[in-house]
Amino acid sequence: MTLQYSVTVRNAKLDAVETSIGADAIMKVRTGAPPADCSQADSGTVLATLDLPADWMATAAGGSKSKNGVWEDSSADATGDAGHFRIYESGGSTCHIQGTITAAGGGGDMEVDNTSFAAGQQFQVNSFTITAGNA
Repeated sequence: MTLQYSVTVRNAKLDAVETSIGADAIMKVRTGAPPADCSQADSGTVLATLDLPADWMATAAGGSKSKNGVWEDSSADATGDAGHFRIYESGGSTCHIQGTITAAGGGGDMEVDNTSFAAGQQFQVNSFTITAGNA
């Protein structure tokens, strides 16, 4: 039998994600497919670097947790097509979350306003939600 958790436990696990990474999280949008897991070296070209808001995730509810505040970069770092993102602690060296990126409605782990970047363009994350399993 698969373990099952109450919504309270699932919410607590999700809220621990933001606490563990910290209030000064950094997100980098990169070209190409994500590495096999967060322990692997960064890959692809960095298209945008965002300092996430201090309270970058909303309080978990119903077993899910969504981005909080505005996640945007006023000037993209490079030109290319976004393929994945990585979220790091404040130092920017330890990856804690990674996933795919698609345009709005594309079904990626994160959905953005435009996946085709031009250096200097503005960029915004439309949606990002994590869900705890074992419901």
